[in-house]
Amino acid sequence: MEQNNGSSFTGFILLGFSERPQLELVLFVVLLIFYMFTLLGNTTIIALSHLDPLLQTPMYFFLSNLSFLDLCYTTSTVPQLLVHLRRADKSISFGGCVVQLFISLGLGSTECILLGVMALDRFAAVCRPLHYTVIMHSRLCVLMASASWFIGFANSSLQTVLIFLVPLCGRNKIDHFFCEIPPLLNLACVDTTIYESEIFFVSVIILFIPVTLITVSYGWIVRAIFRIKSSAGQRKAFGTCGSHLTVVSLFYGTAIYAYLQPSNNYSQDQGKFISLFYTIITPMVNPVIYTLRNKDVTGAMKKVLWRVLTPDDWVGKTL
Repeated sequence: MEQNNGSSFTGFILLGFSERPQLELVLFVVLLIFYMFTLLGNTTIIALSHLDPLLQTPMYFFLSNLSFLDLCYTTSTVPQLLVHLRRADKSISFGGCVVQLFISLGLGSTECILLGVMALDRFAAVCRPLHYTVIMHSRLCVLMASASWFIGFANSSLQTVLIFLVPLCGRNKIDHFFCEIPPLLNLACVDTTIYESEIFFVSVIILFIPVTLITVSYGWIVRAIFRIKSSAGQRKAFGTCGSHLTVVSLFYGTAIYAYLQPSNNYSQDQGKFISLFYTIITPMVNPVIYTLRNKDVTGAMKKVLWRVLTPDDWVGKTL
């Protein structure tokens, strides 16, 4: 990367919310609480999907993958933000910035693809119920999840290399709370049109192909649901698919706003709060959205809590 006067480049300063010092303590408390709820909610989903045999299905396999993604995604940015909110030193090393961008972008890209894969799973469950277990067999589920991770991190590798090829000419103050593409591009001292076009093209592929897949899948799903004669069956199908659509709307809406708008329309303040939304709010509410009306998950939670609270009774029954 090109620098001024051949000086050594050691790292960046993440300005974060330093221009609003009165907000930093409030943000620290709120984000710490949100982060703890994110850890608790997503860990619970992962644990339940492994502990309860009734939840060892393709749907909950993908859901536990999504929860693991959310845990990692939040952890890649929020702990550092919490430290910076309570310290005057808001620096991050060059290598740390590269790693943070690579990991957070890889996890975000993987989630984009995984949400599309989950729509395919819902399509098979609702539109092909009699063949669901044959279509969505365990080997295919593992293959689809693995492909999501591979494509997500392949995209991250490409975009991370592209962004750090941009000459910064000694600029090192990032007006953001973590290393992300739009604020890093703002540091460039050259015309970034070519870089923006390349990143825009890749982002369109990563974002809109899964969105198209989700739209087509749910078109067939809605059609199939209205053919279900049982009102209880319709409610269950709408409840399960509605949860997925809510998560999709929250995640894709903020991601499209952050990555697919022209750079001259990009507001740093809006960008920071949008980034807060998809790095902490969405991962926190995802477990709530999936469990609030899901009787399988709430039933599994009650059974696990019963085992923990009455271990003697459980042991006696099993013997």
